[in-house]
Amino acid sequence: MNIEKMVEVGLLFEQYRELLTRKQEEIVSLYYEEDYSLGEISEYLGVSRQGVYDTLKRSEKILRDYEEKLHLVSKLSEHEEEVKSILRIIEEIKKDLTQQDSRGSIPKLDSIENICRGMIR
Repeated sequence: MNIEKMVEVGLLFEQYRELLTRKQEEIVSLYYEEDYSLGEISEYLGVSRQGVYDTLKRSEKILRDYEEKLHLVSKLSEHEEEVKSILRIIEEIKKDLTQQDSRGSIPKLDSIENICRGMIR
């Protein structure tokens, strides 16, 4: 399995796991979080390997459908990037202040203000 898919499903599962049935949640958790194989899950739950596979694929589609409608993971990712930008600008301001060159701080503070206003829209 490729790492991008594991990360994608992991993020989706983190946000939407409670919207799955108990069985779907258990199978996705065992496969993606506990790293069980389809055969191990099948044996553990006493269901066919094909049943596990079908439930896993159906659950992945459900998670992607929720994201398509709600966009929680993409919004979280955007906010994370915005916070990183804020932290970089704060570091620059600190550097300006320690070097007694605070003239450049006002535009940087304006930048932080604009990012924060965008985040709460």
